[in-house]
Amino acid sequence: MLMVAAIPVRAPVAMPKLTEVELYAWIAQAEAGARLEYHRGFLGIDVTAVISTLLESERRQLADLGQAARGAFEKGLVHLVQERVGPDRFAYIAVARPRPKAAATSLSALLLEERAA
Repeated sequence: MLMVAAIPVRAPVAMPKLTEVELYAWIAQAEAGARLEYHRGFLGIDVTAVISTLLESERRQLADLGQAARGAFEKGLVHLVQERVGPDRFAYIAVARPRPKAAATSLSALLLEERAA
């Protein structure tokens, strides 16, 4: 008789949907090193129209969120990391970076500029 042991799989975390505005708000108040999971899945697939299983409105919202996270990274406000949580499944995490001592522009201005782009 063949015995197979069950391998525990980490259950998906139920999280409220995050908007780009909520991401910006978190960045504005986050302490350096704070972490925020902004998506769980496979972002490249989840935002691609022909293969995503998301509704079109959800897919667009997720694409906007991904772009907002990338823009914040490019401005030096966050680090972006991924943690594998299962086969073809990742946690996408923004980690707040330390604020510059003397910023030429305010954080709000940077985030608003990113949103307008």
